[in-house]
Parts: sequence; C-alpha cells; structure tokens
Amino acid sequence: MTGGAFVLDACVLYPTVLREILIGCASGGLFAPVWSDRLMEEWARTAARQGSAGDEAIARGEIARLAARFPGASVRHDPASEAALWLPDPADIHVLATARAAGADGIVTLNLRDFPRAELLPLNVVALHPDPFLLGLLAATPETVERVVRDVHAEAEHLSGQVLDLRALLKRARLPRLGKALAA
Repeated sequence: MTGGAFVLDACVLYPTVLREILIGCASGGLFAPVWSDRLMEEWARTAARQGSAGDEAIARGEIARLAARFPGASVRHDPASEAALWLPDPADIHVLATARAAGADGIVTLNLRDFPRAELLPLNVVALHPDPFLLGLLAATPETVERVVRDVHAEAEHLSGQVLDLRALLKRARLPRLGKALAA
C-alpha cells in the first residue's frame, strides 16, 4: 500500500488531527496525496459550517500551505468525464473522477458507503477508511507512522495546553484501531 497515490476526500481533511496524521505520512513518503480544487473548497466550506469564519480562514491558510508543500497533488479532470461514472451520491462523483484523472490507487474517506466496491473495482480504485489505511502504513513502516502520530499528539497537547490521552485523541479522530495498536 505504501508509495501509491490516494485521493484524500474532504471528510478526512477536516478534522485537524486526522488530516495532520495523513499529511505527515504523505510527507514521510508513505503515499502520494491527491486532491482537487473542489475537494479543497469542500473542506473550507465544512470548516465554515461546522466552526466559524475563523475556522474557514484557518482552513484556507492550510489549503495554501498544502498546495505549496505538495505542488503535484492537485489534479484537474474534465467535468465531462463524470458523465460515465455512477455513485449512490452524485455529489461524490467528482472524487472518483479525480482518482481516475490522477491514476490514483484509491480514495481515503470516512464515507465508504458512498463509494461501493462494485462501482470502483472495474476502475481499479479502492475506497479505504483512514483507520485501516493508516494501520496498513503502520504495518509497513512503523517508525514513520509512530513518529508522525507522536508529533501530531505533541502538537495537539501544545495547542490545547493539556495532557491528552493518545488513544482517546485518536478515537475522536475516528482512528480507534490505530489508537489501540499504538497504545499496545
């Protein structure tokens, strides 16, 4: 699984802890992140809707930082290419079109039911929840994943001004199995 290209759905870019772990693993060379301008815009809008105007501004700053850090990650596709694709939620077809345009191996998403295996298999794309995705990376390159998680944990503690239980932090980030593996 390491080394491939994976589209990061907007739902894994917001919240922060999950995004920072995924981006840290990408920075460590474990996979190549892929996204589109539309996915980044969805992230910014979600931050505004679920947080505040300040959260949207922070998201837009993070988007600019990621664009500079991963200049080849943003992929464009011909909107007409979406017509040949089908997913249960038509609003997610652009994510699949992005994966196809990038030649990505998969899509990392919290919304697996929106990306049925039967629809993705003929396109040689898989949809993966971030928890098993990161567990696979941990199995392949434990030192890198452990370092990334340790760094994200330390930053979360620094920003909160509190001691945070790692397993609880990862559970809130929807990574309970990773938390269990790292707490063992």
